[in-house]
Amino acid sequence: MAHLGNGVEYGLHCLLWLTGSHAEPASSRDLADLQGISASFVAKLFPRLEKAGLVEATGGVRGGYRLARPADCISVLDVVDAIEGSKPLFECQEIRGRCAVFGGKPPAWSIDGVCGVHAVMLRAEQAMRRELARTTIADLAASTGKKAPDGFTQDIRSWFNARWSARTDTKAPTDSDRTAGRRRRKT
Repeated sequence: MAHLGNGVEYGLHCLLWLTGSHAEPASSRDLADLQGISASFVAKLFPRLEKAGLVEATGGVRGGYRLARPADCISVLDVVDAIEGSKPLFECQEIRGRCAVFGGKPPAWSIDGVCGVHAVMLRAEQAMRRELARTTIADLAASTGKKAPDGFTQDIRSWFNARWSARTDTKAPTDSDRTAGRRRRKT
């Protein structure tokens, strides 16, 4: 089982799409539909990202999410901690003190200091957190952008604009619209 869940992957990919230059906010549903992932799962991620100050939300039909700060000021670690919390990579169970030959009373030499296994896990976690902290959403977007063919950014911008236009062209029916609709159905 992976230590970091798929929420981190989904969150990072969603934030990458928000680094684009489309002018309007993107809804969690649009971000999910664009990537072919669960809209309900993505919708659960964004309050965590918002609480962490990574995105900001606007409400209403034209609402959605935008990055709350520049992409080069949001680290991958910020996203991991927002979605997963800052839980440790490894939780030492202090097995070394349970050795059968100690008869339930481990000597001081066996438990003094940090366990060797725990020490290596701590170093690994620190190295991972350093790498995640130094890599920004802007870094990821730049490396992803290098792989994309010419015109892909415009295709994405057009896709988002079409979605946004569809939302803004749809209006809630007024009371008079509903009344007229009922009269038409009765006749």
